[in-house]
This record gives sequence, C-alpha cells and structure tokens, in this order.
Amino acid sequence: MNTDSVPAIPSSDAVPATPAAAPAAPRGRHGSRRRRPAAAASPGQVPAAAAAGKGGKGGKGPRTHPLLEQLAALYPQLFGAQFLPLKRGIFQDLLAAHPDAFEREALKAALGIHTRSTRYLQCVAAGLQRHDLQGQPVEPMAPEHVHHALLETYRRRQGRGPEDLAAKLRARIVRNFEASGLTREEYAERVRTRDEAANALLDDAFAELAERSARDEALLRAFEASGKSLEEFADMYGLDPRTVTRTLAGARQRRAVAAPGA
Repeated sequence: MNTDSVPAIPSSDAVPATPAAAPAAPRGRHGSRRRRPAAAASPGQVPAAAAAGKGGKGGKGPRTHPLLEQLAALYPQLFGAQFLPLKRGIFQDLLAAHPDAFEREALKAALGIHTRSTRYLQCVAAGLQRHDLQGQPVEPMAPEHVHHALLETYRRRQGRGPEDLAAKLRARIVRNFEASGLTREEYAERVRTRDEAANALLDDAFAELAERSARDEALLRAFEASGKSLEEFADMYGLDPRTVTRTLAGARQRRAVAAPGA
C-alpha cells in the first residue's frame, strides 16, 4: 500500500461527519435553558475537537488519529514537530517492525490522514527526498508528486488572504520542471489530469518559461556580439553582474539541451 501516492491527492483534508443536532435542553424556572453535562467519550472514541484537528491558539490542536501520537513517539524524525516524506512501502515496514502494536486498518487510516495533511504536502512540495523508518533518505521525490502537492497546497491557501498566489505557484512549477530533467512533453504527460484548471496553470507556467527563455537567449546573443567582458556588459545595461552571470549560464544550458544530438 502506498498511502501517499500522488496524483490521488484529495481536494481537502478528511472531515468527520457532522453529528446530528442534540435535542433542546429543558428550560429552567425562569425560562433559561439548563446546561446539559458534557457527554463522556466512549473508550477508543476520539473527541470531536481532536477529530476536527482544532483547539488551542492558532488552531494547533490534537492530532486527528490516536495512532499518530504513537507514531510520533516512535519516530519523531518522521512524524514529530517536522514532517519528512515517507518512503513507498512504509505501511508494510511499520507492520513488520511492530507486528503486535498496530491494527492494519487503524494504521492505514492514520497514515492516510497524515499524508493528506497540509504539513505533509508542504514537505512533498518542497521536493524533499523520501525517508525510511530510520529517517534516512532513500529515494528522490518523483516530479509528478511534487507537482500535485504544489497544486493541492495552493488550493488550500488560495483565497485565505489578499495575496494572489498563482504567480508564485507558476514559478515553483517552473523550478520543479527544470529540476526534473524532463522535456516539456515528458513532464506534461506525467502531471496532466482531467482537472482543466490545473492544466491551465501548467500551460501558463510553460508560457512564462518560454518568454523568460526568449529574453535570456536575447541577452546571451547581445553579450556574445558585444565583445565586452561580463562586468562591462552588465555595467552598460545597468544590470547586476551576478544576475547576468546566472542568466547567461541558464541560457547556455538551455541552448545546449536544445541542440541536435544533445
């Protein structure tokens, strides 16, 4: 079982079903309602606040599944204050390491909640490597997994504040694509889905990359035709020499990749 398999990232975190409204409390002598005592949770039942993942300042409440506390105690480097992407097959690894500690379905549910959480998706979107139970990196994160985690974290953040995050998302998609070493066709084949809005974001990111590449290529040609040193060329155009160095290096790399037989 691969609990954090992407692109099957849900559109939102799992939310427990809303319980039916309780009947109205009886009125007292002067018409005010008597306060009902809070019902005690049955053994093994997660309190409502914990199930919703709320409570305390800033919404930092209890975890949504009791097994996640147990996993955090056993593997703080993976499930503790900082999350790390989990290797594929971590479910089987946990069962093998603790054959009598976890019930299969409960562990499956706990890992599902964990890998759908925003904090976990953020570490996937950062492109961190996958880690084993010892906290050691064992395999790189697939570009399509990073891409879909970027889209999901964007969906969850967009609209919560005045900032338009689409530009930042497009820039991160471009960085992920460039780091993948794939062609545009190969990358698109891996990440395109039936979500037309997500596909439009990808097309916009590629369009911005094409415009930037054209500008960088024009700068490289101007530099090659100028006969000047890099410092003189940057000074002539009022540019930062370090920025010019990075831009020219990127343009040369893209030119080499695009060359026949490269």
